[in-house]
Amino acid sequence: MVPDVDLPVRAALPELLAALSGAGTAVLVAPPGSGKTTLVPLALAEEVDGRVIVAEPRRIAARAAASRMAQLTGTRVGELVGYTVRGDSRTSAATKVEVVTTGVLVQRLHRDPELSGVAAVVLDECHERHLDTDLALAFTLDSRTHLRPDLMLLATSATAEAERLAAAMGAGTQIVSAAGITHPVEVFWTPPTGPVDAPYGLRVDPRLLDHVAAVIRRALADGSGDILTFLPGAAEIGGVAHRLGGLREVDVVTLHGRQDSSKQDDALRPGVRRRVVLATAVAESSLTVPGVRIVVDAGLARVPRTDHGRGLGALVTVRASRAAATQRAGRAGREAPGRVYRCWSEHDHARLPAQADPEIAGADLTAFVLHLACWGRTDGAGLALLDQPPAAAAQVARETLTAIGALDDAGRVTVRGRDIADVGAHPRLARALLDGSKIVGSTVASEVVAMLSADVRTTTDDLPAALRRLRGNAEPGATAAWRTEARRLAGGIAPHRPAGSSSADLAAALLVGLAFPERIGRVRKAGGRVYLMTGGTAAELAAETSLSGMEWLAIADADRQPGNAAARIRLAAPIDAETAKLAAESLYADGGEVTWTGGDVLARHRTRLGAIVLTERPLTKPDPQQVAAALGEGLRRQGLKLLRWTPEATGVRERLAFLHHTLGEPWPAVDDAALLADLGWLGPALVNARNRADLARIDVATALRRLLPWAQAAQFDEYAPDRIEVPSGSQIQVDYTDPTAPFLAVKVQEMFGTAQAPTLAGGRVPLVLHLLSPARRPAAVTADLESFWQNGYLSVRSELRGRYPNHPWPDNPLKAKPSGRTKPSKR
Repeated sequence: MVPDVDLPVRAALPELLAALSGAGTAVLVAPPGSGKTTLVPLALAEEVDGRVIVAEPRRIAARAAASRMAQLTGTRVGELVGYTVRGDSRTSAATKVEVVTTGVLVQRLHRDPELSGVAAVVLDECHERHLDTDLALAFTLDSRTHLRPDLMLLATSATAEAERLAAAMGAGTQIVSAAGITHPVEVFWTPPTGPVDAPYGLRVDPRLLDHVAAVIRRALADGSGDILTFLPGAAEIGGVAHRLGGLREVDVVTLHGRQDSSKQDDALRPGVRRRVVLATAVAESSLTVPGVRIVVDAGLARVPRTDHGRGLGALVTVRASRAAATQRAGRAGREAPGRVYRCWSEHDHARLPAQADPEIAGADLTAFVLHLACWGRTDGAGLALLDQPPAAAAQVARETLTAIGALDDAGRVTVRGRDIADVGAHPRLARALLDGSKIVGSTVASEVVAMLSADVRTTTDDLPAALRRLRGNAEPGATAAWRTEARRLAGGIAPHRPAGSSSADLAAALLVGLAFPERIGRVRKAGGRVYLMTGGTAAELAAETSLSGMEWLAIADADRQPGNAAARIRLAAPIDAETAKLAAESLYADGGEVTWTGGDVLARHRTRLGAIVLTERPLTKPDPQQVAAALGEGLRRQGLKLLRWTPEATGVRERLAFLHHTLGEPWPAVDDAALLADLGWLGPALVNARNRADLARIDVATALRRLLPWAQAAQFDEYAPDRIEVPSGSQIQVDYTDPTAPFLAVKVQEMFGTAQAPTLAGGRVPLVLHLLSPARRPAAVTADLESFWQNGYLSVRSELRGRYPNHPWPDNPLKAKPSGRTKPSKR
């Protein structure tokens, strides 16, 4: 079965098969072109009794791998070697090697965790770290541990993440390495000569595309062989293809995930003439583009980023990693010595990230978390995930799944959740399909959801218009993929006829609203292009839109690029208010709302759809508890300055702060954070307040005392007295401004006759005395009064008695009578 072809991985097969026979798991590290995707599965199939499943991260790679293995073995696809991707399968009872996408493998593991009839699983290109790849690895390892210890598992990688993979796969997992084809690849550094803006969001500077086209023309002139050019997306591929118009005796071929399978297959076959293949990252690994001797690399990649707070996803353009650049360059040396033209400098290359971030770091995790829940491990605990999902993103995903009924309040998957997972689409779209088909019929629901899930490229932001073009076969390539997905979706749900007579356009809008209820938007200003979505985010139509003048939109696709206040609407359907309320029923609210707005309490009776206020009128008798909550929000926003801080209130607070600092609990903290954390200390006064003015009438001093437990309330004035009687009989206020060092400012003569300073906190803290001259200027500071009389007093007496002769300055202050008055002068 193993074909006699000279590929580097052949030399590693004995070691690899021995490792799998021993531990049952292994990691194969082999560069592109080594044969790991083709020879290894065929060799495994000879050794095991059962089917070998090969999982690829992309559909195009799965079909290409199956086709190549069938070609090598002289069979047809679907016989010895077959494939299964979403909406397309070619296998038979004779199939020993089945190539699937990782998403298909995850779904199959849910249906049959034991993988009955399967002897070995090969997870290819694990280094790409797609979400489905991470799940497939974790689920297969869990199945091996608890159900199928005989199931062989091989993880392959073209880059050096082998140690992490082996550690995840368990003790005894051996790392086997295979050399690559050793054809040399010469590197040419070809940065633009003029200024080029860095990528921003989806925008790529047209000057960079000009430069890439120029480098391609140079490469064509420098030598022979086909050229493989890496660009971030389909739009850039189209832009460079346009710039290469007029090339003679050269075919310009495109290769990306949005093409139909026939065009993708054509790009993977040798051409009659010399070719320039313009491709996205799908050509980085797993695929061999024959005839390529030259690579032109724009140095960019497109990755998903999710704004979890706003529920918006976006593709953003970033600099490719050094690992990706190495992968891409290797394509030039698969069949013979080659050249790579990198459209950046060698200096910039050293500053690139070593590896791309795993998808789990920035993607929408709704489907990921649902898969975990269906497996029984909602939080992923106990599973061999290479990276744990970010906590905030996972929480947003759980909230979304709970809202659509896929998870219960405890986070467990529901029966409905399993139905949603079985659809094989994003949970939001699956929910729209299941619920929408009962209203608009299963045919229309399947067609709309297929358009949203099959990555169908449209040339308009008007979803109903794009759907009509698909139905009319106006774009044959896109139509084929759409029809295949629509048939698959329709085949997986119960058939339904339309429940009403809504127009096709409104039916499409309903489906979009069911999938994305927080993206239903109403125009802010009649005739404008800016909409407020129910989720609270603004979204803007493009200037050249065909949807202008629509009051309501159900927005299917929108992204918010960094730095933009509003999201950009890319695909939407007009919807009316009643259909909007039906689609976003969970967001509809009708009742009194009391909020802190504009610096005071605002009470209104409102009907709203999420953040969109439909109607409102003044609320004359608001709920006191809601008013109290609004006032509390005002205090938290604007601070305790909204209360009236009398000298008494400030004094009580400072005294409490001193006792908390000195004695700790149960003496309460009274800093701003502590007082705002729980406003219960304001008591009935807050509940009875109606507006900002009422806050200023609260007796804050009394409220603060309410913080004290009964025992401490009885001790408060003793432990932290507001005033202290000094030996002269004066009642002097203690200064607690600094809770670490309260003090008493008192004239020297008023302390005659006593050797001990007063104490605070039940005798624990000597009170610092600021001893004053008769003019109430500081003369000395001490907490040890006896030491002051013995050592410091003489100096003070010598300095001051000449200036204040009418005041007593006895030789022995400890025996003198204290007095706060001037001594009568003698005539």
